[in-house]
Amino acid sequence: MVEQELENEVEAAGRFRIYLGAMAGVGKTCAMLDEGWRRLQRGTDVAIGLVETHGRSYTASLIREIPVIAQKVVTYRGKEFGEMDTESVLLRHPQVVLVDELAHTNIPGGSPNPKRYQDVLRLLDNGIDVITTLNVQHIESIADAVEKMVGVPIRERVPDWVVKKADQLELIDSSPQQLRRRMLHGNIYPNDKVQTALTNFFTTENLSALRELALRYVADETDENLVAYLHRRHSEKIFETRERVMAGLSLSADSWKVLHRAARMADRAKSDLSALVILADSDITGKQERELEHLRTIASDLGVVLEVRSGSDVASELVKAAFERQITQIVIGASKRNRWEELLHGSIASDIIHRVAGAGIDVHVIGTSRNHGSVPITVEP
Repeated sequence: MVEQELENEVEAAGRFRIYLGAMAGVGKTCAMLDEGWRRLQRGTDVAIGLVETHGRSYTASLIREIPVIAQKVVTYRGKEFGEMDTESVLLRHPQVVLVDELAHTNIPGGSPNPKRYQDVLRLLDNGIDVITTLNVQHIESIADAVEKMVGVPIRERVPDWVVKKADQLELIDSSPQQLRRRMLHGNIYPNDKVQTALTNFFTTENLSALRELALRYVADETDENLVAYLHRRHSEKIFETRERVMAGLSLSADSWKVLHRAARMADRAKSDLSALVILADSDITGKQERELEHLRTIASDLGVVLEVRSGSDVASELVKAAFERQITQIVIGASKRNRWEELLHGSIASDIIHRVAGAGIDVHVIGTSRNHGSVPITVEP
């Protein structure tokens, strides 16, 4: 009984699997074919919806005895092209289908959808597991940075939400030096294109940068999954797997200083930064709306998403968010209340420190005096 439950869990985990690489030639298609062959050997009904061998004999040899669903031949501008025949895949309805190059743009007439990832989503919606491949530069949130970095337009893009739907995202890695050697040996591009590729797109600098992007993307995805898991299983504990900084902001004229200081702290710690504004009342004045918009602009410039929540207990809401996000450092501004007001109404900073005592969260209280600059008061519970 236990074995059957474990088997069902393992099978369910692979419904949508993406092999991610930094560049063409790292071995994504080979990994996909190897995985398809292993599943076929275990008795799974596997079929190839589309595989791009690009004339590489080694890649073609890895197809082995995996059944291939015939491509749909499309004539476009006097030339014939092969596209995945989505209707035939649906009719054949294998348990698992291998679909290469997720970011591919379909030839007009080859599919009702303009993009291959839309065909893949349709297969998933119809209960077919999909294993596919993708290069990191084709992810929407990364494509613009790659364009600036390598000076080449990235026209084929996959929305981030599609990539995040993957049950498994696996990085296929290769060093820049190894990739350049494979290129020289004719294992990636035809010989007549090798020298141009090595001089332009396949430079060591470009390959190193793309590899770093791929490594960071997979690490960030893994960290998001870890934070979600820890919050589900251990909602009142902080696990210091990495530093995570959160700026707790109010709608005051000095809040931007707190956000800037938090950004510098996060940068020094090489950590993620989030920002949160707690509104005691959902109805805000025109002045507060302008201050909120100012904070949004600054946060955007810093590459930080600013979240706004409502709640009468500011400290409680801030601490709740910290546990949700597995925050290790909270940065807040010093209270504007005088000593008498704090005795009467309490201090938000003191309340936060009390609530996170022993949880492994550091609290940094930033002075925002216009005349004396920012003087940090750090409390480590």
